Amino acid sequence: MSKTVLAIDIGSTKICAIIAEIANDDSIAITGAGISKSQGLKRGSITNIELAAKSIKKAVDDAKRVSGSNVKSAIVSISGAYTKSINSNGIVNIQNKEVSFKEIERVMQTALYNANISNEYDVLHALPYKFKVDDQDFIEDPLGMNASRLEVDTHIITTQKTNLGNLKKAVRAAGIEVENVVLTGYASSIAVLNDDEKELGVAVVDMGGNTSNITIHSGNSIRYNDFLGVGSNHVTSDLSMALHTPLNIAESVKINYGSLLTPSSDLIELPIIGDESTTHEVSLEVVHNVVYARVEETLMILAQFIENSGLKDKIGAGIVLTGGFSQMEGMRDLAIATFGSIPVRLAKPKEMNGLFDNLRSPEYSSAVGLIMYAASSYTQYEIDANKRVRHINEINSSESNIDFSEHIDIHMTSNSSTTNNTNFTEDNREKMPTIPFKREKKGDEAGSFSKFWNWATQLF
Repeated sequence: MSKTVLAIDIGSTKICAIIAEIANDDSIAITGAGISKSQGLKRGSITNIELAAKSIKKAVDDAKRVSGSNVKSAIVSISGAYTKSINSNGIVNIQNKEVSFKEIERVMQTALYNANISNEYDVLHALPYKFKVDDQDFIEDPLGMNASRLEVDTHIITTQKTNLGNLKKAVRAAGIEVENVVLTGYASSIAVLNDDEKELGVAVVDMGGNTSNITIHSGNSIRYNDFLGVGSNHVTSDLSMALHTPLNIAESVKINYGSLLTPSSDLIELPIIGDESTTHEVSLEVVHNVVYARVEETLMILAQFIENSGLKDKIGAGIVLTGGFSQMEGMRDLAIATFGSIPVRLAKPKEMNGLFDNLRSPEYSSAVGLIMYAASSYTQYEIDANKRVRHINEINSSESNIDFSEHIDIHMTSNSSTTNNTNFTEDNREKMPTIPFKREKKGDEAGSFSKFWNWATQLF
């Protein structure tokens, strides 16, 4: 049975809501979308809950109108602002000598516990990037392997509780419950990366209006993430100051003439800020120099982030640029020159059924990525913002637990009073897979004693 999903990408310049139908095979069909201008946000965080709620509500209402569905909960993006990341390690012993999902869950929770996260922060994602079974290193998936010890290295992304709380308040004020929260950079990487890039190692830079989020993938999982509070709007501000013209005119100049390629010596006429009836001429060469200086500085800082991550030699697939800012003419050429010998490509969201033309632009990568996350396009294992351990084959895992549940059902039917008074959900069954065997054993012992007592009384 298909499910209807609402994704809300909350950016500094725009809010995008997408509604999609996800089938049993995790195929996606987009049915509605709505876009509104961001209000009450600055550098990726909520600064005015009421204004932010109005913007969110407008985008959601537009998406509902197009889709014809009434979704009441959503997967929401959160900026990398006010996030902190740490790496942690966990080790557990395997009593049954075979790694089950329960052991994987236990070792991931151990890594989370060992991280000693401050009370001021909440976990967004705990992403394991390397498993070790006994002395065997670099295990892709330990599930089902024979082992006596399981070890995991985990990348944990946290955010300030106040930041997360304000985001949830704004969404709820718009009449929508928050089902899950996903880091913007994580969502963008889901929408633009292929399996080969994740395997070889790749850095994804989502360049937005007021922020740039960077994530580095290696071994099919995020190993590093960071945030830069600079985006295309800073180019607009620079142009406004340098050309002494109003912001809306500077934005128009950026869109129409902003280029990182060879400058032109042509002149354009612009109004003066504060006295728009008066105009003055400006050379496009000046426009080019202002734009080039800001973009080059931004790319150099991002290059330094990659250098500081210690993972520069692990990004064999290079750097992927996405987001609205990445569309500026000449961006790829300047990025190649700035990042050195690392290959660079510009990326758009992956194609899917019903994807509207305007959503095919790089600026909607994170919004499309949220929908894909809802369709299980996350890393192989992870602990999400709801503290739930998830894995990419959740359906298959639930099927693998059927054997345990059948043992429970068989035993419980022999004791009708217990069955009537207890509600056994799937979660209960997963948490107590060994109980039926222990109870069966007690039942056998009781039966043997009863037979002995009957024989003794008949004998004497």
